[in-house]
Amino acid sequence: MGSTSEVGRRDLVKRAAALGILAVPAMGALSSCATGGGGGSQDGTKNKGATSAKNPLGVKNGVSLEAFIFKGGLGDQYAKDAEADYNKTYGTTVKHTGTQQIGPKLQPRFAGGNPPDLIDNSGADHLDMNTLSAQGQLQDLTALLDAPSIDDPKKKVRDTLYPSTIEKGQHKDTFDVFYYAFTVYGTWYSHKLLKDKGWAYPTSFDEMISLCAEIKKAGIAPWTYPGKYPYYVHFNVFAQIAKIGGLDKWIAIDNLEPGAWTSNDAVKQVIGHYEELAAKGYFLEGSQGLTHIQSQTAWTRGKAAFIPNGSWVENEAAPTTPADFDMAVGPLFNGGTGDKMPHGTLRAEPSEPFIVAKGGKNPLGGMELLRIMLSKKHAQNFATKVKSLTSVQGATDGMQLSPGLASAAKTVKEGGKNLLMIQLQEWYPKLTDEKLGGLTSQLLTGELKAAEWIKKAQQYADEVAKDSSVTKFHRAT
Repeated sequence: MGSTSEVGRRDLVKRAAALGILAVPAMGALSSCATGGGGGSQDGTKNKGATSAKNPLGVKNGVSLEAFIFKGGLGDQYAKDAEADYNKTYGTTVKHTGTQQIGPKLQPRFAGGNPPDLIDNSGADHLDMNTLSAQGQLQDLTALLDAPSIDDPKKKVRDTLYPSTIEKGQHKDTFDVFYYAFTVYGTWYSHKLLKDKGWAYPTSFDEMISLCAEIKKAGIAPWTYPGKYPYYVHFNVFAQIAKIGGLDKWIAIDNLEPGAWTSNDAVKQVIGHYEELAAKGYFLEGSQGLTHIQSQTAWTRGKAAFIPNGSWVENEAAPTTPADFDMAVGPLFNGGTGDKMPHGTLRAEPSEPFIVAKGGKNPLGGMELLRIMLSKKHAQNFATKVKSLTSVQGATDGMQLSPGLASAAKTVKEGGKNLLMIQLQEWYPKLTDEKLGGLTSQLLTGELKAAEWIKKAQQYADEVAKDSSVTKFHRAT
């Protein structure tokens, strides 16, 4: 479904587009889903059994459970492994479906009032969670947050998570989407390449420009990007604006406030930096025509030094990555002494949305399966199998991690509280992916100047703000 969801679209941008499910549906093309059924009339406690210390949610033994898992770049084995533990504990066999067509398969089931219990709602063909939430078809997951964690019953599940997991999963005041993965965005590079060449990862825009000149002289393109999907560049651009200008000014952009783009000096600095990279020929020739896979392949084969991406890239680019590539990600660059956030700031936020259908046969079982997935055992299994962090803080501490995942975990730890979450792409994807994406494409090919990018970005944002057909969201400062 097309989504203006607070919690659904960000995952589409970063996961579906990156995992090879790239056909983003037009907004409204699937807006009529989930208009029937009686999901909203249920209280979410169907088939409730007795509660106990080991069964805090009161899952009834022997009751069937159905799980629909998006089978993209992450696969679905990690979910099957958690389901095996659920089966042993509750004397049943989870009915598992792994698919890339979540929406097409489940829209009629929600409309008919017989949805599965647990759904990994990812991919381009995902369900519109904003619509489902508004209709009362999603289970409120507060009981899961307040349940004791499996590893330490003295700790509630909520106390084991990155705080942004809870903010990200709310529709207004209701927490009904659980983002299981935790994605690190930034500038990705080969540590081996930089080390072999005697280059240091830049800490500032000025250092980046200087290093790009050296890289180009060495016969390597400093940067590449998937020009077919230029919003990948926004993974860096938007967070960089927040780092330099301050989160409060970025939140003004998230909230579509008048003049939020044009009155922010950080916007001028960041967009100007990318204009300079383009003007000096620091992007791999032909990048504007590359898909995400093609740009990643050019990068892993040493044709370019840097690429804007998310931490899924290690798993996705594995087929073309040399064994000694030593993949790494760096924090956001400093703009200057006036930056509002310190060096080490990076964009790292929850991803991979799981929902529990209130009208399912066993919603309590769906929540319990999530509780099992949030144990250290299964968080580590996820990290091992798909080279990604989960929303469980510190779950990978002490593990032997792959290079990219180890680097991502390190940057998150060093970032501390300075972890940015960007909502604009999630709330208003047509604005960011289509409108601003088009501007960014022109900027990186030298067809558009930074000043014009900013002027048009403000114009497009204002148009969305005035469009009564677009659901609006508000983020508190």
